[in-house]
Amino acid sequence: MKKLFVVAVMALALTGAVFAGGSRERGAALEPIPSSECPPEARGHFDVFFCDKDGDLLADMPEDERFWLDPQTLVFAYTPVEDPAIYEDMWQPFLDHLAKVTGRNVQFFSVSSYTAQVEAMRAGRLHIAGISTGPTPFAVNLAGYVPIAIMGGADGQFGYTLQMYVHADSDLHSLEDLKGKRVAHVTPTSNSGHQAPMALFPRYGLTPGVDYEPVFSGSHENSALGVVARDYDAAPVASEVVDRMAERGLFDPADVRIIFETDPFPTTSYGIAHRLHPDLQEKIREAFFSYSFAGTPLGEEFEVDGFIPIVYKDHWDAVRTIQEYNGVQYRLSDID
Repeated sequence: MKKLFVVAVMALALTGAVFAGGSRERGAALEPIPSSECPPEARGHFDVFFCDKDGDLLADMPEDERFWLDPQTLVFAYTPVEDPAIYEDMWQPFLDHLAKVTGRNVQFFSVSSYTAQVEAMRAGRLHIAGISTGPTPFAVNLAGYVPIAIMGGADGQFGYTLQMYVHADSDLHSLEDLKGKRVAHVTPTSNSGHQAPMALFPRYGLTPGVDYEPVFSGSHENSALGVVARDYDAAPVASEVVDRMAERGLFDPADVRIIFETDPFPTTSYGIAHRLHPDLQEKIREAFFSYSFAGTPLGEEFEVDGFIPIVYKDHWDAVRTIQEYNGVQYRLSDID
């Protein structure tokens, strides 16, 4: 009931404050796409309002222009945070840039849940959003969300990786070498320290719980230091955590060796509603990729250079694999 109340309040607020200018800007309400027009292979995990005929795992632009959105006021919502007021100020310079490039008004809207974000975009009331890693596939499949960018460095680097550490002097060189060894995982809920290894390692010939029994260390720090002390033969850890440990002098990087590393796990995605007018979509993309973080509150907070383009099908592959392994179903009731 609480989630439904939040969504209802958000819908009423946005309807009154943003869309008072008429319904044409909002487009017609989406209608279910019959299976005769969207075969199972194109439906995938999408809700009945969306179809993916080109195979990019994103909702196709509606063929009927009645459903297109071309609002004069764009609504942006950042992933739910504890103090939305701070982030609203932090985002304002970018929103001003977005307004300048698109020629539209831009409004920041604070959301209290991922469900509210997805419901609002699904209803055509939210046009641009920053959505956290895990909820991104929910938004894609339930709301027609199209991730286009992620924060990163000028060199194109972003996110963090899962690294499998072994002692530098060990004779372990591949995941398959870890069969029967003492391997430390972090905690049952840790992504890179447990969930991701459980889902991804079998691809490479190593099945945790079968080929070795994970020993929970309690933290990435404990896992890394345990490998250094030879308490564990190996440990999967988050790159960003051990990098900070090395910077603080907690261990000598020369004492360990990485025998496996994933592609970077993405952080928050930034994207748009799939049914925005194509010309407007291009302007929004231009705004994202022309904005420099140097000297801005976003640059200071996130310590990155700017937005870099992403391909959802590729960059979220590991996330989707992990969610599939964990039996995730893309339902509104399961987002938060």
